[in-house]
Amino acid sequence: MKHWLVGSLLIGVVAAGVAAAWLSGALPGRFAADPDRFRSPTGEVAATPQRPGDPDEGYRALVNEPYVNCGMPYEAYRRIAPKTDPADLLPGREGRNAELPYFMTAHVNADGVEVVSNNCLVCHAARIDDEIVVGLGNAFDNFTIDPRRLVTEVGRYVRGPERSAAWQHWADRIEAIAPHIQTETIGMNPATNLSWALMTHRDPQTMAWSETPLLDPPPERPVPLRTPPWWWMGKKNAMFYTTIGRGDHSRYMLFASLLCADSVEELQEIDAYAADIRAFLEGLAPPAFPWDVDEELAQEGKAVFEANCSNCHGTYGETPSYPNRVIPLDRIGTDPLYAQTMTDGTLDRFYEWVERSPHGGTVRAAPAEGYIAPPLDGIWAVAPYLHNGSVPSLQSLLDSSLRPRFWRHAEPPVYDPEKGGWRHEVLETGKGAAEDREMRARIYDTTLPGYANGGHLYGDDLSDRERAAILEYLKTL
Repeated sequence: MKHWLVGSLLIGVVAAGVAAAWLSGALPGRFAADPDRFRSPTGEVAATPQRPGDPDEGYRALVNEPYVNCGMPYEAYRRIAPKTDPADLLPGREGRNAELPYFMTAHVNADGVEVVSNNCLVCHAARIDDEIVVGLGNAFDNFTIDPRRLVTEVGRYVRGPERSAAWQHWADRIEAIAPHIQTETIGMNPATNLSWALMTHRDPQTMAWSETPLLDPPPERPVPLRTPPWWWMGKKNAMFYTTIGRGDHSRYMLFASLLCADSVEELQEIDAYAADIRAFLEGLAPPAFPWDVDEELAQEGKAVFEANCSNCHGTYGETPSYPNRVIPLDRIGTDPLYAQTMTDGTLDRFYEWVERSPHGGTVRAAPAEGYIAPPLDGIWAVAPYLHNGSVPSLQSLLDSSLRPRFWRHAEPPVYDPEKGGWRHEVLETGKGAAEDREMRARIYDTTLPGYANGGHLYGDDLSDRERAAILEYLKTL
């Protein structure tokens, strides 16, 4: 069920989005004297205080609370969804949620209708070796499908005025933003465009929904982005690849709620447990590499890593360090489209939306024109690599000559412990030669805008032995 249902129900659930507009920016004019108020410099990112929370309560809220509070009526869901696979169940779920797959949540709305919607785990959980890893970005989520198709299918099974009203609420929101959230390639996440599309229809001070746009909408083609893992949040001082997420992280994470919540009061109810969810995420540990590691080679790799990579990515072990450093585009050399789009002024109307929202300047939308060098905890599990997922394995990340121009994941997905990534097929041609839409969606074409696989060439200066040693060391982090 997951690939067809999740791809269609993404809307409103992508917590990897951009500025969490609700409970976010500052009072009108607060930064008016600063012409660069929507920009941050590259280099070190300063820390900001975070609200304390209860991680146990945070997990309970993450897997049970209706922070996306509209969706399909449960009675219709039962008609179209297969029986839940026991492997898709998570511990700690309550009531109806204990029967649903981990990426879906049920609740009863104000009219007494039980509805089902996706939760954050639709993007932020994935399988490795048949185990659900909470916090791992899903490399195989399919957001290339028009979500309105599922809405129409569900509508055929809706009966009664209350259920029809619940379905219509959900359907209207999806109709408004669906044109802006379909990706070209499986594994890419349209969270950024989703953020802007929702702001287009929301009054920034009351959160009231407008059927007609209040701002010029975002482009219809999302910039390619790969979902990063949650367990890096405990180290990072700002959120997302360009560090646009400055301030209270917990209020960015629940941006999903903008799809359905129609008042500041509704969002304040969600905010009451947002800091708990962040506390849970901050304490997440990455999964351990489940295959054999050459310990002697890994120790050799640690020395090579610390001499060549730690300045940007930090050190690991008993006394870890992490520099929180944004690398300028001309130095990192990776595809610049995302960072340039975020900082070229064309999105400032959305940053101003954040600034106008009424909750006291607890967050700011202020990207840097570069990409943060992430921590590497659990990096072995995070394939494919770079912010746009253009590099399929750690082996090819460390040796740019091995990066394929055109490729696709093998089916079914199988992890390659030697190369440090999901098995993939190298192709001779890109999307243009594909026979149909489904085949095009599977092809990763690095010749397309935003999908380039260049840059981060530091491993090219190392010997084959040094690269092999670093790769083995990375499996231990």
